[in-house]
Amino acid sequence: MAKSTLQKHYVVSKRNVLNEMRTTNMTIQELRLFSIYLSKVNPKDPSTRRVRFRLDDFQAIMEYKGRVHMPYFKAVTDNLFAKIISVPDEKGNGLYRFPFFKECQLGEDDDGRWFIELDANDRALPFIFEYQNNYFKYELWNALRLKGKNQLRMYEILKQYERLGHRIISVASLKEQLGIEENEYPQFKIFKRAVLEPCREALAELTDISFTYEAHRKIGRKTHELKFIITKNKNHKDPLSLGDFIDMKNITYDDDVIDIWDMDLDDIDPDSLSRYDERLLFFRDAVEGAFTKEQMIVLCDLMTEKMQHIFHDDLKSYNYLRRKLNELKLRESQGEILSRFGYMKSLIGTK
Repeated sequence: MAKSTLQKHYVVSKRNVLNEMRTTNMTIQELRLFSIYLSKVNPKDPSTRRVRFRLDDFQAIMEYKGRVHMPYFKAVTDNLFAKIISVPDEKGNGLYRFPFFKECQLGEDDDGRWFIELDANDRALPFIFEYQNNYFKYELWNALRLKGKNQLRMYEILKQYERLGHRIISVASLKEQLGIEENEYPQFKIFKRAVLEPCREALAELTDISFTYEAHRKIGRKTHELKFIITKNKNHKDPLSLGDFIDMKNITYDDDVIDIWDMDLDDIDPDSLSRYDERLLFFRDAVEGAFTKEQMIVLCDLMTEKMQHIFHDDLKSYNYLRRKLNELKLRESQGEILSRFGYMKSLIGTK
C-alpha cells in the first residue's frame, strides 16, 4: 500500500451538546471516523461538509484488511447510515435523534485514484458548523492512539471539562454516554475493573490529560455519582499525525488463505458466481480471511442452524461474524485459545 499523504496534525472542534451523544453500537473504528470527519471540516464554513478520503486511507481507518469489492463498501456505509446519534435538546429533557451521515460516494478521480466521500446529514449541520460558544477542541492524535471505544469516549467526556478541572456525573449517565447498555456491568466493582481503570491507564499513557475519580454520592452501599479530577499531562507530546496512524495499520493481503479468496468480486463475472459463493466471499472479509474455505463453509452452515433469524440478511450476518471475530481476538490476546476455528465454532449462536 502506498504511504498515506495525510500527514497533517488535525484538530477536532466539537460542540458540547454533540459530545453528550449516545453511542450505543458504534465501533471504535466508527468513533475514530467520526472524530476524523470533524477534524477535516472547517466549523466556520458549512461548504466543507463533504469530506473525501483516499480509498486505501479509508480502509486503514476502518481497519479493513480484505480486498476491495462493492459488497464490503455497501455493508460498511449501510452500517454508518444505520447508526443513530442521540443528542440532548436545549432543555436537557428530550433528545434529538438522527443518522449523522446522509450520503456516501465511492468513485474514481481524474487521475484514476479511488476515493470515498462522506456528507453529513442536514439535521446534523447545526451541531457541526457556525457555533460561537459552548464547544471544546482537542488534537486528533489523542483519539487515534486510544484502542477502545470506552477509552475514546471517556477522553472526550472528560476533555470537555478540562478547564474546569473536574466533572461530576452519575454512573447511569456515564454508561449511557459511553454507549454501554443498561444491563452491562450491573455491579460497580465490575464497571470499575472493566471500564474505569483501563480508561484511566490509557488516558494517562496515551493522551494529553489524566484523571482520578472518587464516589461523589452513594445511596446505601451503591455508588450513584462519580467525581472525576482532570489534570493535564504537561510533558506528554505525541507526533502522531493522521497519515502516521494510517501507515501504522500497514494493510497487507495474505495470498495463501484460500484459492477463491484470491479473487475480487469486482473482477468476477457476477453471472458466473452462485449466490452461495458470493456470500462466502463476502463473509470471508467479515473474518478477515482468518479461516480456510472449508472452515468457512462449516461456520456458515452452523450459522444457518443457530442464527436462522439473521442468516438471510447479508449485512446482519456480516456484522455478527465481525463481532464474533472481535471476541475471538480478545480471548486470543489473553492466551485462552488453543484452536481459533474451534473457538469460533463455539461462539456461533451466542449473543
